[in-house]
Amino acid sequence: MTTVLVVGGAGYIGSHMVKELLARGHRVVVLDDLSKGHADALPGDVLVRGSLGDRGVLDRLFGERRIDAVMHFAALSEVGESMARPAAYYLNNVANTLVLLDAMRSHGVMRFIFSSTAAVYGEPQRVPIDETHPLAPISPYGFGKFAVEQALWDFDRAYGLRFTTLRYFNAAGADPAGELGERHDPESHLIPLVLQAAAGERECITVYGEDYDTPDGTCIRDYVHVADLCQAHRLALEGLLAGAASAVYNLGNGQGFSVREVIDTAARVTGLEIPRRIGERRPGDPARLVADSRRAREELGWRPAYADLATIIAHAWAFKQGTR
Repeated sequence: MTTVLVVGGAGYIGSHMVKELLARGHRVVVLDDLSKGHADALPGDVLVRGSLGDRGVLDRLFGERRIDAVMHFAALSEVGESMARPAAYYLNNVANTLVLLDAMRSHGVMRFIFSSTAAVYGEPQRVPIDETHPLAPISPYGFGKFAVEQALWDFDRAYGLRFTTLRYFNAAGADPAGELGERHDPESHLIPLVLQAAAGERECITVYGEDYDTPDGTCIRDYVHVADLCQAHRLALEGLLAGAASAVYNLGNGQGFSVREVIDTAARVTGLEIPRRIGERRPGDPARLVADSRRAREELGWRPAYADLATIIAHAWAFKQGTR
């Protein structure tokens, strides 16, 4: 069996990935400092508490266990926050990731799956965005992911570390079985915020800007179900284990939904009124981010199972109702 180190595995996407890997017969070790994650999202015997930037912890992990591959989900991931706190983003997302990569190299662990982001593209020159689109990030979050992507190509050339970079668009939804879901504190992602407003846990949902160059004036994003993201990671892992070369893939549904469409769909799914108000634009928010994911479909064999927005929201709502 393959042993996979899942860094940040107690978080939203990481915990779903742990469940997927275990269901497929892999061994899993999770490294997480629990600053954002939840220990109760994991089986009781997989968690090692620590930071991806702690070289001593990493050396012990790689020295004591036979790790075949590493998946990295431990980045800070809020565009707006990165504009206000760039130091934290460059320290964790760049410097700490380089500590992890150097520890891997030193211990001969040469397969890596990196969670990147559509933020590396910046303001899109064309939509949908494919992997050949110029990289021009406009936030510290995007710049940090861009920097690690460049480092990975250098580690491949110099050391033979093979990697798959997966550029997410908007991760959303929850485990279809209802066991896992988003539990950010504070919450910042649109769909769970909308569902909080539906449940009466917040006064309303704020729409940040209604004057974008889109049909209804609100930002358009490509929402991809968290279970489908995990399927892509598993396929990427299988490819690397079989000898695939390093590669970069977009992960999205290829469909864009505006903020207003998300709110209206959530109202239909829940059967509840969702109050809203209009706020100012946020810095670093492009008008449209929609993926061209044909490369992932053709080369990885990725087939999203939950592409429908109503299904994504229904799974998130079911998880929320089960945890209230």
